[in-house]
Amino acid sequence: MKQFLLSLSFLLSASILIAQPAKNYALVIHGGAGVMDKDKMSPEIQNEYIAALNKVLRVGDSVLVNGGTCLDAIERTIVILEDSPLFNAGKGAVFTHEGLVELDASVMEGKTLKAGAIAGVRDIKNPIQVARTVLEKSEHVLLTGTGASQFAKEQGFQPVENSYFYTEKRLKSLQELQKKEREATTNDKHGTVGCVALDSYGNIAAGTSTGGMMNKKYGRVGDSPIIGAGTYANNETGAFSCTGHGEYYIRLGFSRDISALMEYKKLSLQEACQEEIRKLTEMGGTGGVIGIDRKGNIALEFNTSGMFRGFIKSNGEKGVAIFK
Repeated sequence: MKQFLLSLSFLLSASILIAQPAKNYALVIHGGAGVMDKDKMSPEIQNEYIAALNKVLRVGDSVLVNGGTCLDAIERTIVILEDSPLFNAGKGAVFTHEGLVELDASVMEGKTLKAGAIAGVRDIKNPIQVARTVLEKSEHVLLTGTGASQFAKEQGFQPVENSYFYTEKRLKSLQELQKKEREATTNDKHGTVGCVALDSYGNIAAGTSTGGMMNKKYGRVGDSPIIGAGTYANNETGAFSCTGHGEYYIRLGFSRDISALMEYKKLSLQEACQEEIRKLTEMGGTGGVIGIDRKGNIALEFNTSGMFRGFIKSNGEKGVAIFK
């Protein structure tokens, strides 16, 4: 009897150990890529961005270290970026030609290949939350405009006035462009936030959120809410979030193509991301991508002079940077 109880105790202990998630996790973030001149960005502004990126990494780490899923970490981190006027997503997003703010977001998980996205919304405070809700509670993948807003309301999200997103800096940029006081720059076509994460259960996911292109017209939608362009995740390859001139990313099927390079050509995560950036450069496009795989390998690749970016791993490795 004693031997039986000891054996039973051993089996129960073993089953508990098997049920425990692995401790390995990692998270990578970006806040947009573009032309960034270190000499023209004051130390105060640099420190402001660095502090914001570090805050996001701390939150993401706290989610993952406590057993949260990759989707949990992505939602929590991108919400902070959407709420910060420093980035082109949510509060502080760029204006359309009509002087409005229209937002896009998407999220995808690598285990099931489920995805959710919204585009062209004007009254959703945190688009990444609604994108996740589309993934979990809708039969569709991509909802747009008033339909996306209706879905959000039915799911309990409270709408906000479009003026909530306005900042003086973005409004001034729009006015300068429309008055021809300056030419459009690379930065007007860039500016997106994103996150990719590996959780302690061995799953990966990706999420992206943006205000799109400054002075955009005709309901333009970029790559961020397009699964396979600005966002993609597959446990067998990697998870990717992009930032840059969206039209090029759509034409390349950018993030899905990285996955295909890993799947069919057996390239490593970093090799595949570098190859896709090479294709982007060859086409005349600019931007960047962050990636992660199930082993915790990460990639932060871009062909501009800078990309707001950071990463954190369960082994204590951490990094934050702005310039090349």
